[in-house]
Amino acid sequence: MTASTTPTLLLSRLDCDRIEALLEDPRNADIDTSKLEAELARAQVLEPGQMPGDVITMNSTARFRDEASGDEREMTLVYPTGADGSNDKVSILAPVGSALLGLRVGDTIEWPVPSGRTIRLRVLSIRYQPEAAGDLHR
Repeated sequence: MTASTTPTLLLSRLDCDRIEALLEDPRNADIDTSKLEAELARAQVLEPGQMPGDVITMNSTARFRDEASGDEREMTLVYPTGADGSNDKVSILAPVGSALLGLRVGDTIEWPVPSGRTIRLRVLSIRYQPEAAGDLHR
């Protein structure tokens, strides 16, 4: 996603319901979820079976390319219980996790890295999306 455009965010009803429950959970009260809440507020909610296969939804695994270096990596967008500290699983409650939700193949995202610089990642493909795989109630 570029800063100059704000495409429509597509979100499955199931993901929306589960994310809203996370936001209401008192255990997450100390986490800044304002960006995620803003994303939910502008989302177009679809039934899981209507979700296009090129959209990052919860539990999707997508392949990204660093626009500067050309390096590629895969990441899976997960609920907090699925985040295991590895670099390939990103919690929806992390700022970058909320930014990944709803990205489509071809979109880009600015990703801050520990060194203090920001890298630009482009979504190359989605290897697994629950809705496209028929896992509509995962």
